[in-house]
Amino acid sequence: MKAETDAETGAETDAARDVYVRAADPECVLPGGRFLEEVRAELRNAVADRPEQMDVLTAQARAWADEERARYAALRAGAADDPAGRDVLTRRAALGCAPLALLSGAWLQWLSAPGNADEPVALRALTTYATDVGAGHPNASRGSGYLALLRRLLLSEHAVPAARLAQDPRIGDAAFRVPALLLAMSRRPDDFRPEILGADLCLRHVGLLPPLGIVRDEHPDAADWALLDPGTARAGGGPTGLELSRAAVDALITAGTDRDAQARVRGGFAWALAALRAWSAELLAELDASRDPAHEMGELMRLRAREGAVYHHDYPVEGRSLSDWLAQARTDPGPLLGVLARSRLVKPGRSDRSSLVGGLVGERGPMFRVFAPEDLAVIRRWIDSLPPDGDGGSALPVVERHGTPLRLPSLSTPLSGGRAPADLREAYWMLTTRADTPALRAWALAYVRGWLARSRHGLGRAERQLPAVWSPAGLRPWLAEQHDRHGQEFEAGLEVPVPDRDALVDDTVQLAPLTLIDGSWLQGFTDYEHASSEIGFSLFETYWDELGNGEEKLNHPLIYREVLAEMDVLLPPTGSREFARWPGFRDASFELPVYWLCVGRFPRTFLPEVLGLNVAMELSGVGGTYRRARMAFQKYGFSTRFVDIHNTIDNVSTGHSAWAADAVDTYMASVPAGVPAGAPRGGRAEIWERVRTGYRSLNPPTGFLARQAARQAARHVALRARLVPGAR
Repeated sequence: MKAETDAETGAETDAARDVYVRAADPECVLPGGRFLEEVRAELRNAVADRPEQMDVLTAQARAWADEERARYAALRAGAADDPAGRDVLTRRAALGCAPLALLSGAWLQWLSAPGNADEPVALRALTTYATDVGAGHPNASRGSGYLALLRRLLLSEHAVPAARLAQDPRIGDAAFRVPALLLAMSRRPDDFRPEILGADLCLRHVGLLPPLGIVRDEHPDAADWALLDPGTARAGGGPTGLELSRAAVDALITAGTDRDAQARVRGGFAWALAALRAWSAELLAELDASRDPAHEMGELMRLRAREGAVYHHDYPVEGRSLSDWLAQARTDPGPLLGVLARSRLVKPGRSDRSSLVGGLVGERGPMFRVFAPEDLAVIRRWIDSLPPDGDGGSALPVVERHGTPLRLPSLSTPLSGGRAPADLREAYWMLTTRADTPALRAWALAYVRGWLARSRHGLGRAERQLPAVWSPAGLRPWLAEQHDRHGQEFEAGLEVPVPDRDALVDDTVQLAPLTLIDGSWLQGFTDYEHASSEIGFSLFETYWDELGNGEEKLNHPLIYREVLAEMDVLLPPTGSREFARWPGFRDASFELPVYWLCVGRFPRTFLPEVLGLNVAMELSGVGGTYRRARMAFQKYGFSTRFVDIHNTIDNVSTGHSAWAADAVDTYMASVPAGVPAGAPRGGRAEIWERVRTGYRSLNPPTGFLARQAARQAARHVALRARLVPGAR
């Protein structure tokens, strides 16, 4: 990972933190070009350094993990008679693992996409990922389990969201290098799918990260340790994470779409193993050094020196102002520790009599609250370790810095503009993958803004919409009323003839661009922290259900293709250019699906609208439309399985419709009622209006004025994007 120079301090900072933060954003666009080439180069180097076959690599991964755990155990054993030392080891080990463990499995988050949602590789990877995030339950991901551990250890100040870890000065740069590259690859799945799966397989073979052995031995009841091991099963008798990962790799190789798949999987595995070795070796050296209290004291002084140098120009110590000593400590704290140890502020070996942690920081002292309680613990430990008759010296333990195979360029690499779609069909094709460019992102944003402007037109006069005001009682009562209405309308229309066979076939065909990307409006909720959040967990579970929970026999796109095949309609693969250009589709059949594909890319920007759209989509056919479609399919001898399965899983009590309503209620309950209109997040009335707009966006008005509103909104977005790059 290349280092950059901080413009203000002149110190080198590791680019891994920047990559980690950027790639953790579900709406990020990472640069291509040089950035991707250097990632590829590092992956190739790993294979060149370790050309072994997969069975040899897997044996090496297991052996290394066992040996490394023994090294950490020996380190803890060396502090057996030092409770404070063991606490330091525990704290540093837990923080050193946090950037990777808080996002355990996140590198799989984009391997499924609207265009490959019926392919075995995507389904196997999604199955593994669903296990990692604890599909169906909030805060049940492996990362959530690690967050619980950090909270038990009182180390979670910067842990939510995970990107904030980059602001935690207690975590070294090296801890971000492995997860930063994994997250970066996750945002470019079309470029790195085999390598991602190979790296995932390596991490499952390694299991519980070796440094966590110290934490587990010190606090055996502080976490669900099986949950924190990505190679284990989440439920008794279920497949292990390792078995699921192997299945995804096997599906990729069996697919035969990439003739270099095996070599690239091996490359991902070899890179991950080499990167883990380098990271763990550096962390082990850091923990070893931290057994000396002077190391922790030196780190504390280095972190606080810049601030402290401002205030101590008039306090002389050994011929220099304390400010001068503090300024030097920003790069070399050893001399400062020496003068402090010899000063009247410190009584070597007697922290209880030292003013540095006594009167100076007391309620009436000039340094009251300058140091946090944990800082004072570090200072006391250092003072108590000083020899009573010595000066404490100025030498600090040397931490050996091991090389790392990561050499990512800075994210200052310019983003490639790419090109915008020429028409709706090309947009559909381009948007069915997770690939992104600034031009495609700007086009998608303009399309969504326009579609929503059209949906807002005349919303106050529209019938059969969400209630005008959200009630704390929630949407469940309203949902039941809508279901009753659907049933009544179905009963009233029983005498109306179903369409003739040709019309039914045509309707089924024209719905294919929409139905074959079922759930695509929720694709943004595959993102790791969304997928297990209080609001997003049910949206991810809905997405997971639409794709059949990883089983081809339950996969909605595949079931729909079976119906089309009964009608003698065989379509190209959904994600192919040929599908979008298939002459049997009318252009209008791409309008709504393109909206789904666009809005699904903005789970943060359009969260209220997506929540409303999700309610509309899941409720739309339950109790009425699906039952009528069943009559039509049955009359002409076609399978009714597609409509049958939707009418059951979308039900308003325990199905997708109920989950959709609950997600809205959870979100709305978090919006303060007293927030005024125009506030940055919006008041409750404004947010609810956005949810209602999203609900109507499934079937927006088609009149001239509504479409004119859409055109104006899209033009405004395009103009703003030119004037303010990156604006939303």
